Amino acid sequence: MTTPKQRLLRLYERLGERERASLVDFADYLASRGGADDAEEPMAEPNPAPRPAGESLIAAIRRLRAGYPMLNTEALLNDVSALMAQHTMQGRPADEVIDDLEALFDSHYRKRLDP
Repeated sequence: MTTPKQRLLRLYERLGERERASLVDFADYLASRGGADDAEEPMAEPNPAPRPAGESLIAAIRRLRAGYPMLNTEALLNDVSALMAQHTMQGRPADEVIDDLEALFDSHYRKRLDP
């Protein structure tokens, strides 16, 4: 009898490179939703790119999401939205909001390290 793991490996071997990459991406997505045991592999260190001068809030969010791929962005959504509203609706300077975004991402990362 074939195990699901063996079947998946056989299917993977039959796929082309693009399909293999898609399968791995999908597996990463499923694992990030909490279906994988985080104890198996240590969490990656964040690696956000340095902030460029004159960075927009949208660019900052993209930079931070890329630098903190281990974080569940759904968990950050409310806080990020509130910070965006402070800038767009209340006129808070983008640099200050980006400082808070960086602190928010770092805080969520540290909470995942020590739940």
